[in-house]
Amino acid sequence: MFILDKSEVSWESEALHQSCPSITPYLLADQPDAPLVLVIPGGGYQNRAYHEGEPVALWLNKHGYHSCVLRYTVASIEDQISIHQGQDAIRMIRSNLQEWGLLENIKVGVLGFSAGGHLAATISNYFIEEDPTVNEKKNEKNFHYSSRPDFQILCYPVITMEQHTHQGSKQNLLGENPSLELIEKYSCERMVHQDTPPAFIWTTANDQAVPAFNSLKYAEALQGNHVPYEIHIYQDGRHGLGLAEEHPYTNAWKNACLHWLNGYIN
Repeated sequence: MFILDKSEVSWESEALHQSCPSITPYLLADQPDAPLVLVIPGGGYQNRAYHEGEPVALWLNKHGYHSCVLRYTVASIEDQISIHQGQDAIRMIRSNLQEWGLLENIKVGVLGFSAGGHLAATISNYFIEEDPTVNEKKNEKNFHYSSRPDFQILCYPVITMEQHTHQGSKQNLLGENPSLELIEKYSCERMVHQDTPPAFIWTTANDQAVPAFNSLKYAEALQGNHVPYEIHIYQDGRHGLGLAEEHPYTNAWKNACLHWLNGYIN
């Protein structure tokens, strides 16, 4: 495995950890045809949880997947700019695959935790198709590429902005008094359509921060639109488990996810 020089993929001129948005790639050597997963940490759109970022990227590497970690804008957020950053991240990754020594047709998916799961689900439904008319001279090569992920992995995700939402995520993304139109627009269960990519979802039944109703609402929408999905609701586990290394039962989500990826996506 090698890690691409972080400064080479910063979206801004500042150093990576000072710039936002940016991505940090974790690429495998000599595996040009392996899929790539964009990891989106949670944090209620208030911060970005480290344990849901780099450790997850390295876990994916260990199991044969390239990965990148997204650094996106958190509070204060203007005009839901974080969502556009997620879309642009997928396009940026696709525009750089050849330069990174990877095949241009590999599958690129998203994996998001909590509020990062909301961002992942949102860009899996609100996506921008490739535009071959973009003028290369304008240095806009990213926009030749689609922002649609090929698959989505949602870990105890915030889905709805309506009943059962996570109030902190809702307020940080939409503002203190969002309109009904904005609430409905960013409730992921309302976004699903027949071209939504397949999903793997997991959560816990006793999550006190983001109730399992979020995952159930999304699964119902996927079912209604005939989008393939797999959902796991584990009996026990606090919110924010990440890889859940310390949980003897719920950490089974990792093997279930890999089984789904290896069997369905590859």
